[in-house]
Amino acid sequence: MKLIREEIEEVKVFIAEGKNGKKSLYIEGVFLQGNIKNRNGRMYPMETLRREVGRYNESYVNSGRALGELGHPDGPTVNLDRVSHKIVSLKENGSNFIGKAKILSTPMGKIAESLLSEGVKLGVSSRGIGSLKQNNEGVNIVADDFMLATAADIVADPSAPDAFVEGIMEGKEWVWEGSILREKSVSNLKNRVEQLTISRELDEKKIELFNDFLVNL
Repeated sequence: MKLIREEIEEVKVFIAEGKNGKKSLYIEGVFLQGNIKNRNGRMYPMETLRREVGRYNESYVNSGRALGELGHPDGPTVNLDRVSHKIVSLKENGSNFIGKAKILSTPMGKIAESLLSEGVKLGVSSRGIGSLKQNNEGVNIVADDFMLATAADIVADPSAPDAFVEGIMEGKEWVWEGSILREKSVSNLKNRVEQLTISRELDEKKIELFNDFLVNL
């Protein structure tokens, strides 16, 4: 499976006051889009997004575990030391999924808050893993094995060229090993080492048996 990311160029920024009078900074906008070919030449079928958003909402958003990072992570896992916000809602609206995220008081959240307060234009980038199948029109259709890692990271360069996006986001393959998601190159190396170890053990066993044979002559 490939690491797949999509950028949305613009989100709204607003401040909301809680019941205790404490004010919090939020971003809101389109986090995911379905049934349209995006600028990366990919299309997410709505049924795939709807299913995965349902799982993501149930497993992460509803339990307060839907986190996102500041910047462009190069893997599918969320790094807690880079978390800047918590996604608090993700709802279907036509062919879009509108998300809302609260900026946290983490070190990365403080940086994001400072940038937003200074008027820096930021965007969001979804991140997940899945397979791609090209149709007859040359569009890469995201397969139904797609899984969201996060509905939104905060990025400063949502208008990055497609070549940059392809190089960073799709340069690695990811595979499941048991219940652990590993980069395929690492997995392949691990398998090669294991095979080498087995091969070496077999060679050593052969030598041991041959020596025993010579002793017993």
